[in-house]
Amino acid sequence: MAFRPIASGAVTARLADIAAQAGVSEATVSRVLNGKPGVSATTRESVLAALDLLGYERPVRLRQRSAGLVGLITPELENPIFPAFAQVIGQALTREGYTPVLATQTPGGSTEDELVEMLVERGVAGIIFVSGLHADSTADMERYARLQGQGVPFVLINGFTEKVNAPFVSPDDRGAMRLAVTHLAALGHRQIGLAVGQKRFVPVQRKIEGFIASMGDVLGSSEDDAHALIQHSLFTLEGGQAAATALISAGCTAIVCASDMMALGAIRAARQQGLSVPEDVSVVGFDDSPLIAFTDPPLTTIRQPVPAMGQAAVNALLEEIGGTPAPHSEFVFLPELVVRGSTAAGPSGQGAPLPAPGGPAAARLTRPGGDQTGV
Repeated sequence: MAFRPIASGAVTARLADIAAQAGVSEATVSRVLNGKPGVSATTRESVLAALDLLGYERPVRLRQRSAGLVGLITPELENPIFPAFAQVIGQALTREGYTPVLATQTPGGSTEDELVEMLVERGVAGIIFVSGLHADSTADMERYARLQGQGVPFVLINGFTEKVNAPFVSPDDRGAMRLAVTHLAALGHRQIGLAVGQKRFVPVQRKIEGFIASMGDVLGSSEDDAHALIQHSLFTLEGGQAAATALISAGCTAIVCASDMMALGAIRAARQQGLSVPEDVSVVGFDDSPLIAFTDPPLTTIRQPVPAMGQAAVNALLEEIGGTPAPHSEFVFLPELVVRGSTAAGPSGQGAPLPAPGGPAAARLTRPGGDQTGV
C-alpha cells in the first residue's frame, strides 16, 4: 500500500489504524509523521514499525537512516581550526565504520538550514555541528527541535544553550582568558586588551566574562576599566588588525585575541605602527591552529583541545545513534597555554606575582619541547 495523497476521510482512518497498531493516540501519530518534537524515541519507533506492518511507505524524512553516513557542518574552511576539527572528526568516524559528509557554508551559498535539509534527505545517521547557529544567542533554536522531531541525532561543538536539548562539546573559554591574562601579567603587562568577535556569540560572551574576572583577580582592574579594553571585530586577519589598531591606540602593551587568525592581524597592526612583536606589543592567540608555530614570530596561543573535543563529539553522537541518547549536558575541555615567541616582558620589566598554586588560575602551560608547569 503506497503512502500517497488520499481523501481527508481516509487520512483519519489511516491515522486511526496506525494509532491502534502502535498503541498510541492519533495525535501522536500525526506528530511523528509531521516531524514534530515532543515524542520519545521509543514511541517514534513504535509508530514507524506500525507504518511498516500496515504496508504504508514512510515519508522521506522518516525513512531508515544510512548506517554509513554522518554529516559534519562547519561555518567555513578558511580558518584552519575548522579543517582541523573536520580531520579529527572524520578520522574518528572512519574508525567506527562511518563515512563523514562535510558540508560547509560559503558566502552567498548554502545556509546551515539548507545543508541540514540536504543531509537529512540523504538519510545521514546523525549530524555534528561545529560553531553553528546554536552558538548565536540571537538565532531561532526551533530549527534544532524540528531536527529532533525528524529523529536525526546530533551533537553541537562550541556554543552552549539551554534552549537545545542535545549534547554539547566546548573548550573552557573563561579558563582560557585566565591563562592568557595571568601569563601576560606575570611578564609585567598592565594594559591588556581583548580582541573578540561579535557579542551575540556564546564563546565570545564567555571569553569576555573570563577576561573581566581575570583582570580583576590578577591585576585589580575594575569591571569598567576591563570593559574599556575590549574590542569587537570579525574572526579574521583583517578583523584582528582593526581591533588591535584600536587597542594599541588605547595604550595596550599586550593583546589577547579570540582566534589565531585575529592574532596574526594584531601582529600586522603593530608592525604597521612601527612597533615590534613582542618587544613593544605582546600577542596571544586562541586555537593553536596548524602551522601557527611557524609564523614570525611563532605565536603564543591558547591550545583548543581539538582531538579530545572531536572524539568526544563522535562518542556522544554514536551513543545517540545507538539508542542511548546523552542527557542535555555540556562536556567542557580544559585549554593549554602554549608559550612561544610573540609574548615578552612588558614595559615595567617586572613580573606580577602569580596566584597561589591550585588557585583559580591553576592550569597547564605547555612550552615548546613538551615540558609543563603550573600557572
